[in-house]
Amino acid sequence: MPTPLPPFDLDLLRTFVTIVEGGGFTRAAERLGRTQSTISLQIKRLEDGLGKRLFQRDGRSVDLTPDGEILLSYARRLLGMANEACATLMEPEVGGVVRLGTPEDFATAHLPDVLWRFSRAHPQVALEVQCDFTLNLLGGFSRGEFDLVLCKREPQGPTGGTKVWRESLVWVASDRLLLGPGAAVPLVLAPTPDIYRKRAIEALDACGRAWRIVYTSHSLTGLKAAVSAGLGVTILPKDMLEAGFHIVGADHRLPDLDDMEVALHRLSDSMPKAVELLAEHIIRSLEKTAST
Repeated sequence: MPTPLPPFDLDLLRTFVTIVEGGGFTRAAERLGRTQSTISLQIKRLEDGLGKRLFQRDGRSVDLTPDGEILLSYARRLLGMANEACATLMEPEVGGVVRLGTPEDFATAHLPDVLWRFSRAHPQVALEVQCDFTLNLLGGFSRGEFDLVLCKREPQGPTGGTKVWRESLVWVASDRLLLGPGAAVPLVLAPTPDIYRKRAIEALDACGRAWRIVYTSHSLTGLKAAVSAGLGVTILPKDMLEAGFHIVGADHRLPDLDDMEVALHRLSDSMPKAVELLAEHIIRSLEKTAST
């Protein structure tokens, strides 16, 4: 007899993921419009079918077991694929224009494949993508210039948009840079109101490290070129290091940097179908990438 397949019922997986994202059974019940007892029964069905415990319950705290952590990654991918299949095969053709604002470095590193897959599923939707600083993007969003905005922010929990990404930030220099132990740190930064500029200056001031701005550019390409030439140090997400770049830190008396969040802002009122589809696609895709 063949081994039976595990009970990957999409409804059960959706409940499981909602519990994790909402932080508990009660909040999942509210989000899904079900009773808490129904949510508990669904998780019991899933655990019984797998023969694994997925949650470790300790009073009010609900934490994933090691098996639950493994399933979470697969569950997100399965739900994402199911949603994409429904959008492609079952929903009526959606058209229109979606105006998306995003920071340039995030657009370069993480969005190309996400937007390509959305365009493949919805070829009649035209995307207008504009790159800018977070404060400028939020200002444009408040004036109705964008339908969706991805912006960088200090980690702050569930308010102020939907968190879709968390970036580990590092100080970056090239092999050409000669940085003396007592010299002021030469900084290569975007102009105000760039959030990395603010983060760099505040971090250096807090630890009493002298600094000076040696190069300013609105362009990410320009900043990388200046760093590559050995002009100074900049801040980048850790996963954006390039050949010839290396991380500098305590060995040059540079302070550690806290992580940065990326959040998606969308209108709270009813959105056009194309905007709603892109918003959900971005959230699912980036959550899936972050969990792998």
